[in-house]
Amino acid sequence: MKQVHDVETYTRKMKNQKINYDKVLRRMTKDWEKEQIKPKVLLHSCCAPCSTASLEFLAEHADVTIFFSNSNIHPKSEYMRRANEQKMFIEQFNERTGHSVGFKEDDYRSDLFFKRMKEEGLADEPEGGLRCASCFDMRLDRSAEIAEREGYDYFGSAITLSKNKNSQLINELGIRVQQNYTPRYLPSDFKKSNGYQRSIEMCKEYDVFRQCYCGCAFAAEKQGIDLREVNKEAMQYVKEHDLSMKKPVR
Repeated sequence: MKQVHDVETYTRKMKNQKINYDKVLRRMTKDWEKEQIKPKVLLHSCCAPCSTASLEFLAEHADVTIFFSNSNIHPKSEYMRRANEQKMFIEQFNERTGHSVGFKEDDYRSDLFFKRMKEEGLADEPEGGLRCASCFDMRLDRSAEIAEREGYDYFGSAITLSKNKNSQLINELGIRVQQNYTPRYLPSDFKKSNGYQRSIEMCKEYDVFRQCYCGCAFAAEKQGIDLREVNKEAMQYVKEHDLSMKKPVR
């Protein structure tokens, strides 16, 4: 019987100290190797860049499927561009490495994101504040839901590769979310162990599109991003890649 390890069995002795979730993941993968198992992991990804070094490491130890669930991205044309870039990167990654990483795209429901932010009164929150925490929680919960429905052993997120995201918070949220589901949360801090630098190198190697904002309309406004220009460029991308605005990139 396959042994699924709970992150809390590794962190229980680390109370009252800042946990290095990169080390926790590496301990977990060593245990997988000892037990000669390759668990099924549904790894949420917000964009192709965050999946680069994350996949390079994790695909060596697990059967990974990237889950593109990002209804926070606005406008829809930009969402479609990022979803397609994610899909293309995985195809190239598999071809170059011999891995068989899967790709799964969630439905695009920006209305749910905006409704949640409105109901929680988070529209004016600063970047990195409560709005981001709520957004992380929303996508982690959805990842756990799909992981349970489709029989994955673990769910996690590649967002921890970003140097601009709070990995401690993301891991704490993931551990909390797992309490309501059977699959266990996969701890990570992919930016560590040279992960972030490696992601920059891989983006160049694979010619991966690197976006200028996280995707959230609220964050874009605070950064002074011209979403009309973003939409114009993204719509051109959609046209050039013959993508349908009605159907998701599966």
